Amino acid sequence: MTSAQVDKGSEHTSEEGYERGLGSRQVQMIAIGGAIGVGLFLNAGANIAKAGPSLILMYAVAGVIIFFIMRALGELLLYRPVSGSFAEYSREFLGPFFGYFTGWTYWLLWVVTGMAELTAAAIYIHYWFPDVPQWASALGFLVVLFVANLISVKLFGEIEFWFSMIKVTALIGMIVIGLGVLTFGFSAAGDTAAVSNLWAFDGFFPKGIGSSLMTLQGVMFAYLAVELVGVTAGESENPEKTLPKAINTLPWRIGLFYVGALTVILCVVKWTEFAPGVSPFVKAFAMIGIPAGAGIVNFVVLTAALSSCNSGMYSTGRMLRTLADSGEAPKAFNKLSVTKTPALAITVSVLFMGIGVVLNYIVPEKAFGYVVSVATAAGIWTWLMILLSHVRYRRAVEAGRLPASSFPAPGGSKGSYVAIVFLLFVTGLIAYDSESRVCLYVMAGWAVALGIGWAVLKARNPEIAERREPEFEKVG
Repeated sequence: MTSAQVDKGSEHTSEEGYERGLGSRQVQMIAIGGAIGVGLFLNAGANIAKAGPSLILMYAVAGVIIFFIMRALGELLLYRPVSGSFAEYSREFLGPFFGYFTGWTYWLLWVVTGMAELTAAAIYIHYWFPDVPQWASALGFLVVLFVANLISVKLFGEIEFWFSMIKVTALIGMIVIGLGVLTFGFSAAGDTAAVSNLWAFDGFFPKGIGSSLMTLQGVMFAYLAVELVGVTAGESENPEKTLPKAINTLPWRIGLFYVGALTVILCVVKWTEFAPGVSPFVKAFAMIGIPAGAGIVNFVVLTAALSSCNSGMYSTGRMLRTLADSGEAPKAFNKLSVTKTPALAITVSVLFMGIGVVLNYIVPEKAFGYVVSVATAAGIWTWLMILLSHVRYRRAVEAGRLPASSFPAPGGSKGSYVAIVFLLFVTGLIAYDSESRVCLYVMAGWAVALGIGWAVLKARNPEIAERREPEFEKVG
């Protein structure tokens, strides 16, 4: 039993048995690192080619929406911190089916994100070892991270801490060097580096506003994982203190690491130099001409991919255990290993991530694009469930039916309504784009499969569709 004590006689929650092994230092860095991933380091190259400098504005606008989502989640987390996080809140405020659907969809999100990160990592390895097959690199990384996740949550937290530290330090270094090139004109890029690069080549919207808006789906993929801090709630040493701090630092993280870094890079190197499949950061350092600079940046973006895959293994295991605890997945997933990790749940998730290795073998040039679109659609569903749960929670608080959270979202539920409209707009953009539209077909098939699964579960156990009173744990 952990420090999160459940009331006697109540059902066992998915917190029972977990080790609160994630300290403030690790939760903060997981939150920071969660906002820096392959979506920025690799996918930004394709988006720059589509939107030019206006991509900076797209990241800024989407960043505001992400802040609304995270403040909504933060209010829910401090009302009732649970490891099941948004799946539990969906179950409580929207009904058992939505908890079931959200839990499984978030599991799918991280499985396919893990595939994307493995693909990206394999692409980065080609920088040094072009003859190594893409599938072999992906498989090697999958096995190493799998073993690390089985050992303990403390090891997961420590690996994530150092992966995130590398990413953060490198990005700050890139920004400083880029500003130096702009200010003092040194390096091979010094003669052409200028702030005017943001509008000198066919304007700030070189491909038109419509083309810029179409990049929003890729931009939203870049922000996937910011909600991971919510999954850590059940294993954080002091969620009352660490979670608000992690969420409140989100605006400056987005401003510095996304808007700031992209602005500097697009000032140093004109946007027409960037192309899909190549990290804009690697390209920029190669053009600056710093000895071994591009190789160093390639190592950094490799750690970013592995960091995200590591997080995926962590979160899929916890979400499967939450589903098992609610009777919505096989009971075997509820078991913890001697190291207090959901070993079987992690193992099954990793086996599904292995599909990414197969994709890298069959269609290496298309693997990344396929899984990114599916992950984005699953992420939008998850965020919508967080926002709708928050709206319902606020109504219950205002009616006096539930206690107020110690971390209320500014403006109440107004930010949640704005974010809901924005996410529906992005979904419309995905439906409009013939290349990304396929993910909606995948999600429709996923919804049918889950609907059939729910019908089977209800037939076997009608009580599963009944609302349960939420359990409040003592935390901190």
